[in-house]
Amino acid sequence: MPSIEVGTTAVLAAICVAAYFILTSSDASDFLLTPLLTAALLIAILVPAMFLMVLIARRIAQGRAARSPIGGKGRLHVRLVALFSGLAAVPTLLVVIFASILFQYGVEFWFSERARATIENAGELAQGFYEESIQDVEDNALYMAGDLLPLLEFFDYDDPRFYEAFALQVYQRGLTDGALFTVTDDGEIRTLLLANPEDRTLNERLQAASNFVRLDDDALSASNDAGGRFEAVTRFADETNLFIYVSRVSDPQMLVQTQRAQAILADYDELLSRGRAMQLRFNAALLVISLLIVGAAIWIALNVADRLVRPVGALVDAARKVAAGDLSTRVPDFNRQDEIDTLANTFNSMTGTLEEQTGALVNANNQLDSRRAFTEAVLSSVTAGVVSVDGERRVRLVNRSAAELMKRDHAALMDQRLADIAPELDQLLDGYQGEAVVQMTAGGDPRTLAVTIVEDQGGHVLTFDDITQQLLDQRRAAWSDVARRIAHEIKNPLTPIQLAAERLQRRFGETADPDGGTFEKLTGTIIRQVGDLRRMVDEFSSFARMPKPVFREESAVDIIRQAIFLHEVAHPEIEFELATSDDLPPLVCDRRQLGQALTNVVKNAVEAVTQRHGEGEPGGKVKASAAMEDGRLMLQVSDNGVGLPDERERLTEPYMTTRASGTGLGLAIVKKIIEEHFGTISFSDRPGGGANVRIALDIETLAPLVDMTVDEDEAESRLSQLTRSETEAE
Repeated sequence: MPSIEVGTTAVLAAICVAAYFILTSSDASDFLLTPLLTAALLIAILVPAMFLMVLIARRIAQGRAARSPIGGKGRLHVRLVALFSGLAAVPTLLVVIFASILFQYGVEFWFSERARATIENAGELAQGFYEESIQDVEDNALYMAGDLLPLLEFFDYDDPRFYEAFALQVYQRGLTDGALFTVTDDGEIRTLLLANPEDRTLNERLQAASNFVRLDDDALSASNDAGGRFEAVTRFADETNLFIYVSRVSDPQMLVQTQRAQAILADYDELLSRGRAMQLRFNAALLVISLLIVGAAIWIALNVADRLVRPVGALVDAARKVAAGDLSTRVPDFNRQDEIDTLANTFNSMTGTLEEQTGALVNANNQLDSRRAFTEAVLSSVTAGVVSVDGERRVRLVNRSAAELMKRDHAALMDQRLADIAPELDQLLDGYQGEAVVQMTAGGDPRTLAVTIVEDQGGHVLTFDDITQQLLDQRRAAWSDVARRIAHEIKNPLTPIQLAAERLQRRFGETADPDGGTFEKLTGTIIRQVGDLRRMVDEFSSFARMPKPVFREESAVDIIRQAIFLHEVAHPEIEFELATSDDLPPLVCDRRQLGQALTNVVKNAVEAVTQRHGEGEPGGKVKASAAMEDGRLMLQVSDNGVGLPDERERLTEPYMTTRASGTGLGLAIVKKIIEEHFGTISFSDRPGGGANVRIALDIETLAPLVDMTVDEDEAESRLSQLTRSETEAE
C-alpha cells in the first residue's frame, strides 16, 4: 500500500480514537454535544474517510485498467472517479453540515432549561393541586375533631344529637362520608358512627384506614388517595384510640390531568437522558449515508469508465493482434451509433484489405521458403563445406560442414568477414582461381583443403573438402610400398654378405693379419653394419606389413608397467613414475602390439630426456599414467625432455624424424597400432618443458572384439565412425 493511503488510514484512525475519547469522557458524557463540536467531529471523520474511499477507488480503477486490453495506469478511470467523487462529496458535506447543525440546535432547544422548567412547572402545578385536595380532606378531619371534641363532654357516642352534629359536620364540609371508630389493642376496628350508611364499602375503607393509621401511632392525622377518593383519619385527642374517618370523592378529570402531567415529565426526563445517544445516532446515520453516497458515486464512475474504455480496449486488443500477425481479427459492432462505431468499421475495412494483400505475400514467401529449405537441405546433407560471401566478403550463407571444418559456431559465422574467420580462403579470392589446395589451421589442427570458387551475384561461393586424411593415407600407402620394396631388395643380399664376412673371419682371421688385427676389425665392421641394415629392414618390414591384431582381455596396468620396466632397467639415471588406479577395467587389445606402441612412446621420451640432460646424467623424468575419462581409457606418457618440434602435426608420418639415427617409422607404427585399436593419439607441450603423449582407447568399442582378428580396412572403417561420432558430440 502506498504511503499516502497508509497516512490517510492513520489520520482517520487517530481522528476516530480522539472522537471516541471526547464522546466517552466522564465530564461531558451526561450533557448534550454542542452543534459546532458535533459538526466538527462529523466533518473531521468524513473528509479523510471520503479521501480514503477515493484512494481505494483509484487503486481499483488502476487494477481494472491493468486487466483491460489497453493496460496502462487507468488515467481515465482515475479521473472519472475523482470527478464523480468530488461532485458527490462537496454537496454531501454541505448538506451534512447544515443538517447536523440544524438538528443540534433543535435538540438544544427542546432540551434547554426553559423547556424543562415549563414542563416541570406544569407538572408541579398539577401535583400541587392534587396534594392540596388531599390536604383539604385531612384539614377538614382535624377541624371536625376540634368541633366535635367538646360535644363528647355532654353527649355519648350513641346519642342522636351527637350523631346529628357529626353528620352535619360531614355535609357542611363537602365530604362524601365519615365515620367514628376505635381500634382495640389487637387491631380490631369497632365502628361507632357512620355518616354514609348506604356505602357498603365503608367498612372496608375503615379497615384500610386503620392500617395506615397504625403506621405512625404518634401522628394526629393522615390522608390517602384511595383510587378516586381522598381519605383522612385523625385522632380525637392525644393518647386515645378514638378516630374520625372522612373521605371525599375526587374529580376524575383532575386525577387524569395529574397523572398525564407526571407521565409527560417522566417521558421528558427519559428523553433527556437519551438526548446524547440521539445526537450520536443521528450523526452516525448522516456519516453512513454520506459514505454511501460517495461510494455510489465511485461505483457509477467506475462503471461509466468501463463503458467508455471497453470499446477502446477492444480496438486496442484487435490492433495488437493485427500487429502480431492475426489479420483475420475484426472489431465487434458496438451498436452505439457514434464515432466509436465509425472507427470500428474503418478498422475492420483496413484489416480486411491487409488480410488480402498479406495472403498474396505469404504465398510468395512460401515459395521462396520452399526453395530456401531445399537449398539448405542440400547444403546440410553434403560433407563438403560451402560458404557464400557478398561483394564485401561477408558471410551470407554457410553450411554446418563448413563450420565444423573451420571449428567455429555455425550461427556465429553469419555476417562475419571471411578474412576474420578464414584468412587463407580470403587470400584465394584476391588471386581468383577456379580451384586450389590451401593449408589452414582450424582449432589448432592443420588441415589441407581442396577449394572450388564460383562467382555468384556480386559475390563468391566457396566449396571445400578436407583432404588431410586422404593425403596422409596416400603418403602412408606410398611409404608402405617403398618400405616393402626396400625391405625386399635389401634384405635378400644382407644374409649372404653377413655369412661371407663371418666365414672369412673364422677362416682367415688368425692367418690373415696375426699382428695388427686389421682383418678382424674390417670383417667385424661389415657384420655390425649388416646387423644395423637388418634392423632397419625389419622396421621397414614391420611398417609395411603390420600383422593383424588378435584381441584378448588384458591388464592395461601390466602392459604399461612392462614398457616402463624395460627402460627403467636400462636407464637407472632417469626417474620413472607410474600413476594408475586399481579399479581400471580390463582392456580388450593385442598385448604384443599395444606393448610395442607404449615401448616406442617411452623410448622416444627417454631419448628426449637424454638429449636434454645428457647421456647418463640425472635430472630426467618420465611419468606414465592410466585413468578412465568419459568411458575411455587414457594412457599418457610425459617427460621433461627437449619437447616437441614445430612440425608436430607430421610426427606420425613415415620417415619423419628429428634425430640423426632415427628411421622416422616409430611413431608411424605407433599410430597404426592405435588406429587398429580404434583409438587416437595426440601430442601436447608439457608445462615447464617437455612433451605429453596421450593415447585414448574406447573400452566399449573394444569390448565386443574378444578373440577376434580385425583387418586393416575394418579398423580404418571403425576408426572413421568413432572419429565422426566424437566430432558430432563436440
